Amino acid sequence: MRLPTSFLIALAALPATAQYAFDHAIIDDIAWHEGRHWHAAERGNGLPGRGFDVKYMRAEWSLDPAVRQISGSVTTWFVATAELDSLVLDLSDTLVVDEVRWHGDPAGWTHGAGDVLGVDIPGALPPGMLDSITVTYHGVPRSTGFGSFGTGTQPNGSPALWTLSQPYGAKDWWPAKQDLDDKIDSIDVIVTTPQPYRVASNGLLIAENVGNASTVFHWRHRYPVAYYLISVAVADYVVLQRDIIAGADTIPMVTYSYYDNPAMAELNAGDVALQLPLFAQLFGRYPFAREKYGHAQFGWGGGMEHQTMTSMGGWSYGLAAHEVAHQWFGNKVTCGSWEDIWLNEGFATYMQGLTAEYLVPQYWREYLETNRAIITSDPGGSVRCTDTTTIARLFNSRLSYRKGAALLHMLRWVCGDSAFFGGCRNYLDDPQLAYASARTGDLVAHLEATSGRDLSGFMADWFVGEGYPTYTLQWTQGQGGITQALLFQSPSHPSVDFFEMPVPVRFWNSDADTTVVLDHTFSGQSFAFTLPFAADSAEVDPDLWLLSGQNIATHASSMDGTRPPLVLWPNPAAGRVTLRIPPLGGTADLVIVDAYGRTVHVGRITTGMDRTLDVGTLTPGHYTVIVRGDSGALQAPLIIQ
Repeated sequence: MRLPTSFLIALAALPATAQYAFDHAIIDDIAWHEGRHWHAAERGNGLPGRGFDVKYMRAEWSLDPAVRQISGSVTTWFVATAELDSLVLDLSDTLVVDEVRWHGDPAGWTHGAGDVLGVDIPGALPPGMLDSITVTYHGVPRSTGFGSFGTGTQPNGSPALWTLSQPYGAKDWWPAKQDLDDKIDSIDVIVTTPQPYRVASNGLLIAENVGNASTVFHWRHRYPVAYYLISVAVADYVVLQRDIIAGADTIPMVTYSYYDNPAMAELNAGDVALQLPLFAQLFGRYPFAREKYGHAQFGWGGGMEHQTMTSMGGWSYGLAAHEVAHQWFGNKVTCGSWEDIWLNEGFATYMQGLTAEYLVPQYWREYLETNRAIITSDPGGSVRCTDTTTIARLFNSRLSYRKGAALLHMLRWVCGDSAFFGGCRNYLDDPQLAYASARTGDLVAHLEATSGRDLSGFMADWFVGEGYPTYTLQWTQGQGGITQALLFQSPSHPSVDFFEMPVPVRFWNSDADTTVVLDHTFSGQSFAFTLPFAADSAEVDPDLWLLSGQNIATHASSMDGTRPPLVLWPNPAAGRVTLRIPPLGGTADLVIVDAYGRTVHVGRITTGMDRTLDVGTLTPGHYTVIVRGDSGALQAPLIIQ
C-alpha cells in the first residue's frame, strides 16, 4: 500500500510518461493513510471453527454508490483441515445476517459482539472434506478512519463507492476468514448496480449484462488472493484501455478514471507501461499476466494495491510505481504476519527508488539521500514491527517503508547485484511461497543460498536491532602509495553494539580516484593498502550503499590508534561548528585557545556524540579546540573565517 504525494519525476525524455516533481512526501503520506485502516488484532488459526482452508468465494452483491449499504450473499468453498463441526468467519456485528445455508438447507448460526459469525455444521466434516456455506446478509458497513467501505462523490458531484480492507477491514463488508496464511484460490465477484455506474474489481471482466435500470458486472479472478486484497469500486467511470508489453507477455491495462482528469489517468498508465516491464526484468514475470493490471480511482488520499486492480487516490508517478511493485511483493508473496510488513512495504518503497535508478537516474542519488536523512532523523527504531496493535508503528513510514527499503539496498550491497536479484526472484518463485505468504526468514534463506553468505548477524543488527552507525575515518599515506587507515564506528542505539559491514571508501585527487572496500569488524580497526596515486581526499560510502549518519574522513600526518580523532566541521567555520567527540569517560572540559595561547572559551560537554557549538563571537583567525576527559584529551585545529 502507499503513502500519498507524488514522488519522482520529470520524465520529459520518456514517451507517454506523466511529468511530476520528485516529492518524497508521498512515502510518508502512503504510510499515514494506510495506518488509518487498522481495525483489530490478528486472529489465529488455533481457534475452534478455524480449521479449514478456503478454496473459492463467490460474492453476489447489490451496490448503489448513492446509498451507503450492502446486500447480497457470499458462498465460501472450503476444505476441512481438522474434524470440523462448526465454522467461524469474521463479520462485523453491525451487519445483519439474513440466513446461512449449508447444502441448500438453512443452517444454525450465531452472530454477535466480537465480529464473529459461527455456523453449525450438522455432524462433523472429516479432514480433507470439501464443503461450502452461503451467507446472505445486508446492512450499513461501519466506518473506521477513511473506512474499509467508503462512499463519496467525484469532483463533478457524481456518487462513488469503494472498499479498502487492509489490514483487517474485510469483515466490515463481507464474511471473511482474515488469515494471512490462507489465501482464497479463486473468486467470482458479481455486482448489480444502477445505470450508468460501472464496477471495477479483481481479475477479468467476463460479463456485463445491461437491464432496464441496472447492470450486472461479473469479475473473475483465478489466482490465489489474500482477504484484504479483494475490492470493488463503483462509480460513473471513464474507462481507458491499453496494452503493456513486458517480455513475452502482452498485459491488458484498464484504467477506471473519474471525469475530472482522464488525460492524467492515461498519462499515469503510460508511466506503468515503463515501470511494470522494468520490474518484470528485475524480479520476474508479472505475477498475474494471464489476466490484467488496472487502476480504479477512489475517494481516498493514497493508494491500495488491490490484486490486479490498484485503487488510486490520484495520478502520480511514485504512487503508480509503489502500487504496481506490490503486485510482486505483497500480492504474489504476502507477508505472513504484520510483524513482517516490511516484506510488503520495504520492497514497494525500494522499487519506487529503482524506477529512478533505471529509468530516470538523475533522481537516484536524491532518493537515497532523502531516505537516509529521514531514517537517521531519530536514533532508534527497528525494521521488525514490534507492536502490530499500534497504527503509528505498523505503518511507520520511517521504519516499515524507508528503513525497510534501506535494508534491502544494503542486502544488495552485501550480496552483490546478481545474488540479490536472483535471490529475490527465487523467493518469489518458491513453490511454497509463490501466491502464498512468507516470513522474513524465507527471504533471508534465498539470499543466503544465492550469495553463499551467512546473513544471520546482518539481520540481527539491521532487522531486529535499532538505529544505524556513524563512521569516522582517519587515514595517512606514505611513500609508494602505502596507505594506512583507522575506521571507527559509533552506533546510534544501544541495541546494537557494532554493525559489521563492508564499508566502501573513495580516495581521490584532481586526476584519479579509486574505491577501497574495508571489511569492518570492530571499531578502531586498522587497514593497510596501496593506492596507485597520491590521494588528497577521502569519503566514506560515496555512493550511499550504507545506512549511516554524518560520516567523516580526515587526513593525518600520523595516527593514534587508541581512539577516533576529534573532528570539526565545517572547518573553516563561520557562526557554528559541529564537533564529533569520541568517548572520553562521560563529560569533559571543552577549551578553545587562540593562536597566542589565550583561552577564549571554556565549557562542559558530553563525549561520545556530535555537538554543535556557536563560535560566531570569535574573531577570524586560527584556534585550537581541546577536549579533556577522564580517559584522556584530544585536540584539533579550527579556523574561523
